[in-house]
Amino acid sequence: MIFEVLILGNSSATPVYKRYPTAQLINHNQQLFLVDCGEGTQHRLVQHGIKTNKIQHIFISHLHGDHYFGLAGLLSSMNLAGRERPLTVYGPKGLKEILDMHFLYAQSTIKYPLRFIETDPEKPALLLDTKEIKVQSFPLKHRIPCTGFRFDEKEKKPNLIKEKIEELQIPVGQLAEIKNGGDYIDTAGRIFTHEELTHPTPKLRSYAFCSDTRADDSYIPFIKNVSLLYHEATFLDELKDRAEITLHTTALEAGEVAAAAQAGKLLIGHYSSRYKEFEPFLEEARSVFTNTELTVEGSSYSI
Repeated sequence: MIFEVLILGNSSATPVYKRYPTAQLINHNQQLFLVDCGEGTQHRLVQHGIKTNKIQHIFISHLHGDHYFGLAGLLSSMNLAGRERPLTVYGPKGLKEILDMHFLYAQSTIKYPLRFIETDPEKPALLLDTKEIKVQSFPLKHRIPCTGFRFDEKEKKPNLIKEKIEELQIPVGQLAEIKNGGDYIDTAGRIFTHEELTHPTPKLRSYAFCSDTRADDSYIPFIKNVSLLYHEATFLDELKDRAEITLHTTALEAGEVAAAAQAGKLLIGHYSSRYKEFEPFLEEARSVFTNTELTVEGSSYSI
């Protein structure tokens, strides 16, 4: 089953040639989720052959422009393309008002069902719960209200071992009970355990997105043991004072967060425009958390 993250943009606030502000596309078993929507996001989606009609949920972390300035254009383009499928946007207080104002003065009407769900910057909340995945928001520590997002796979019932079922001639009426964890007792009184009759279920995977934030312990519980952690790393640690003033994180601190959360793997991004080379970011984060990678625009990362 696919679970991967496509990096559409990984730069911070100031525009940089050939670099785009934050946007990520999460693909879970062909369910597409857009996380943040900086300027140029829809161009990046076109470049990667992504059909925007397949996106049903958009998550916006906060109202700094490099995280949502591309949203109005994307919603408008979906409308012009004749979208009919419902779309849900999750974001902070004020986002709906901003978009409503934009469409009002542009004299534009969104014809497809567009639903807004306001996120809570003060406490964690369950935003989405489907058969396959759940998405939760959690508070981050930034200059304005900001949330991170965590995507968790939901446990599935195991598949039966077909050959074993046929060999034992287990009645169809008992198969559901076995899939739910029950054992099978044949006519001779022999017990065949649930584990003997089913394939092991794959390990559940998870992804956490930590947008702009000052690194601290407050959100560690919400990203604990996550399979893949994306964490902003705007500065190198030599500019830690700047990170503290602007409520951002250094690459070293991102590594420390990943270590404290016992994450499986760390991705770093949201690089300041002052940097042209990113290997120092990688070296810095790896000095405290070895399993770290740089995000590269246009690259996908499997979970």
